[in-house]
Amino acid sequence: MNNKNFISAGLVGLAVLVAVPAQAGVPALGSTSTYVLLSAATGSRGAVTCTDASIVGNIGSSGAMPAVVKTRCSHQGLTVAPVSNRVLADFNAAYTTLQNTTCRTMLTGTLAGITLPPGVYCFDSGAALTGTLTLNGPSTATWIFLVNGDLTGNTFTTLMAGGGKACNVYWGPSGAATMTTSNLKGNVLAGAAVTLTNGSFNGRAFSTNGMTATGVAVTGCTTTTRRR
Repeated sequence: MNNKNFISAGLVGLAVLVAVPAQAGVPALGSTSTYVLLSAATGSRGAVTCTDASIVGNIGSSGAMPAVVKTRCSHQGLTVAPVSNRVLADFNAAYTTLQNTTCRTMLTGTLAGITLPPGVYCFDSGAALTGTLTLNGPSTATWIFLVNGDLTGNTFTTLMAGGGKACNVYWGPSGAATMTTSNLKGNVLAGAAVTLTNGSFNGRAFSTNGMTATGVAVTGCTTTTRRR
């Protein structure tokens, strides 16, 4: 994988062979934590497009206000464009931390019907997910998923069990993240564009490129409206 300090890990198709706590690799989100959607493209090229979607939480972009386009978009929260240099710096630091996290367990397949304990997991190439993934652990537990390429989901659902919290889940694709008619939970820090279409999303979605939400119900980890 391109992150990365890879440590031997069992191949996972329908079972997990090795899993360790993920605490050491959890990125500090800093000032980005107040956003639900953030386009942090370099050169002030950030853009967020919301169409026929509902969003609860703050929207941020490195671009100017006209780069945030809302069409029949229900939004509860602030729109900040451009975001501060501090927000961009915190995003870059968090993304770098996530990408440099040591991989512990290799995953393969769609993850449909799988239950995973807390740990650091990775895909050696793009991940195409379907079905239902259950994450089972206490409220203090964390899950990290590193993807060497694009993360895609089609009718994919993330379920939390055992008290686990959606906002303690981290998805780190080095490429784009595209969810279609899915119900994803967690923090997405993508190396390219993020596209959410239909279904729901609970967490934070941050992108080094554009951000598109169409017909999806988005709920952030926090509904604070404090501007940074």
